[in-house]
Amino acid sequence: MTQHPGVGSRVPATLLLLLAVLLALAAAPVTAAPTAQAADGDGPSVTLSRKEAGKGGEITVKGGGWRSEALLMLLICGRSTPERGVIGGTNSCANADGRAVTTDKKGSFSKKLPVAEPPEPCPCVVHVATVTGEQALFDAVFTVASHPTAPLPPAADEGRLAVLATTRLEGGSSLLTWFGAPPARQLVFTVGNLGPAPVEDPVFEIGTAHGVYAPQWEERQWRGTVAPGGKAQIRLPVELSAGAHGDYQVSLRYGTKVLAEQPWGVSRPWGVTLFWVLLCLVVPAAFFRIGMAVVDKVRPRPAGLVARHAHRTRTPAAKAPPAPAALPWFTQDSAPPDIRCSAPPENRPPPTTKGQAWTRNGG
Repeated sequence: MTQHPGVGSRVPATLLLLLAVLLALAAAPVTAAPTAQAADGDGPSVTLSRKEAGKGGEITVKGGGWRSEALLMLLICGRSTPERGVIGGTNSCANADGRAVTTDKKGSFSKKLPVAEPPEPCPCVVHVATVTGEQALFDAVFTVASHPTAPLPPAADEGRLAVLATTRLEGGSSLLTWFGAPPARQLVFTVGNLGPAPVEDPVFEIGTAHGVYAPQWEERQWRGTVAPGGKAQIRLPVELSAGAHGDYQVSLRYGTKVLAEQPWGVSRPWGVTLFWVLLCLVVPAAFFRIGMAVVDKVRPRPAGLVARHAHRTRTPAAKAPPAPAALPWFTQDSAPPDIRCSAPPENRPPPTTKGQAWTRNGG
């Protein structure tokens, strides 16, 4: 086998060069924009063009490692850290100034985000989360200049609640729901306090998701105390929008952890469909009747009929003449003599056998 001179000596040199470049990159200090990356290195990552900016400014948010063509929401949130997440949910974020972006086929994106003051004090983060499909999120440290700051509550204050039993939805639909009223249920679950401190009046979040969309979260506070090592059954109301139907997913979250998920199949409000069907039948029929009345009013009529109609409407109806009195009728046996004799001979009826007998008897 023939070996070209110099080839074997160049291969180790190339490997040594690549190794030197990697060592140099690892040892070099990071002077670029601050970057927050996933701990395992395989998840989504977020890069900010600036780590601090004031209200009215603008930063560029770049990311990689996300799902291909995923819809993301970018928010600036207060009372948040990457370790503990967004405490209080999106109620701690500047939702009105958020931005949406769709990743490319490689799972990367770049979007400009206006700097706004969140409703909660800093520490703050740029919160990036998926809107559709499988849930994924990432929080990058960010400081809003001149915005108030406050220490986060101790982690022990959040307690360590865990769901001990299967969640369920209780309740049924009423007649009003059949006609489009908001469907309502109660989410029933049992929690236990695994922490060393009692949990008083915990605030949960109920999320409802339809199809592939991300859940919409609403806060629900339960009044009571869960002692360390104790448990409690909790009932929280769940309500959808008017006319909602289809397959929904109800999620329960406490702090930054989703405790349980429960499917909910909502039937179609057939009363609304029936109403529209009847409306489509009644309205055309009413217009048809009105149209026929208008046509009957404006159609031309014969001259004689118009004259009679006008005379009838202008002249009061003449009083009908009295009917002639009924004449008394008499038989030949009961008629008075003067009436019998007054009839002319030519108009007299021919005598009968009874009449002849009556004449012979002198009647």
